Amino acid sequence: MQERIRVALVNDYELVLRGLSDMLAPFADQLEIVQLDARTRVTADVDVALYDTFAQPEPDDEDVSRLVSNPRIRTVAVFTWKMDRELIDAAVRRGATGYFAKSLSGAELAAGLVQVAAGARVIGEPRRRVPSGPGVDWPGRGHGISDRQSEILALITQGKRNTEIAELTHLSPNTIKTHIRTLYSKIGVVTRVEAALWGTENGFRPDHRSIDR
Repeated sequence: MQERIRVALVNDYELVLRGLSDMLAPFADQLEIVQLDARTRVTADVDVALYDTFAQPEPDDEDVSRLVSNPRIRTVAVFTWKMDRELIDAAVRRGATGYFAKSLSGAELAAGLVQVAAGARVIGEPRRRVPSGPGVDWPGRGHGISDRQSEILALITQGKRNTEIAELTHLSPNTIKTHIRTLYSKIGVVTRVEAALWGTENGFRPDHRSIDR
């Protein structure tokens, strides 16, 4: 029997981590989730740290560097909706050996993690943004909120202005306004303060900063 690889899941949102853990649960014969906590940095010896970029619409180069420099982590992979060539190249320069799109199924992601743990470089094909794959979860999904709207609400809950959200998501200010209007109607609010309060009460505020600053 092949030895299982040891995986740490990295994100600041407990809901995101639990959803990712559930997505990988059917493949427990291939991998073992040994760290799943938004409140702490990776403290267990792992073969792969899987960095989910939810609420950071693109991978933070410094976050990747910090994970790569952690002596407990053998290698780092990124799991994201953003597959821009420049973002992929930046993550690889920082030391990531896996870069996975959120359009992957759980089986495809598990297989990719096993390859990365074995020393391979597994990099997804560049694409501006990918659709959500089967099994991918995010806060607010049960309320009918799309993955894009979920990230926008998370950024609103963090206190970001529309101009900052547009810059982070590479969308126009008018597109952001359209998403926000749709989002407000789905969650039954009319003001930004109400939206931020709803977000705080429904899992859109980070549980903690899991990568030390």
